[in-house]
Amino acid sequence: MSTSLIYKNALIYESLMLLLYGPAYFKRYEQIAELIPEGATVTDLCCGPATLFHRHLKAKRVQYTGLDINPTFASELSAKGGTGLQWDMAENKPYPKADYVIMQASLYHFLPDPRPIVDRMLAAAGKQVLIAEPIRNMTDSSNPLFAWLGRKFTNPGTGEQAHRFNETLLDLFFEPYRQAGYVQSARLIAGGREKMYILHP
Repeated sequence: MSTSLIYKNALIYESLMLLLYGPAYFKRYEQIAELIPEGATVTDLCCGPATLFHRHLKAKRVQYTGLDINPTFASELSAKGGTGLQWDMAENKPYPKADYVIMQASLYHFLPDPRPIVDRMLAAAGKQVLIAEPIRNMTDSSNPLFAWLGRKFTNPGTGEQAHRFNETLLDLFFEPYRQAGYVQSARLIAGGREKMYILHP
């Protein structure tokens, strides 16, 4: 299945994301990286071009494994100091174990029911699961052109996903995990564009 333009290579991905987020694009990675101690092990789901690793975690000597359905992103990561694995996150198989298991801006790809993804993340994490998800999205625009572009630009190779979370829906999704005692905290990041949930396995 073909991918959107944004997933063709790292430069296009970074350029379009920077255009979308502005200065908050770099802040979103900083706020995740602050939670990862030096020397930790990390599994990053839907890692894309592994910006988190290259800009923030590599210098902290983190043992980083990035999973992505895009074979180019996976192979480039392995060539540049991390471990990149081509991986379909929706397949029912365990994720590589690590101290911290992360997903940024990708949970919506698995709607209408991302619970198996989160459950496998909890099973793989030794210390924390970090999930940061956009709650302000182009696809929610009242402008049909912007909404169409939002759908077209966010197909990693698994098909278009028209649905997104807003803050209310994201909180509702995580409420059973909160009631079960998994949720440690939740807060807005990236200038309010995303909400991050921190879960303890």
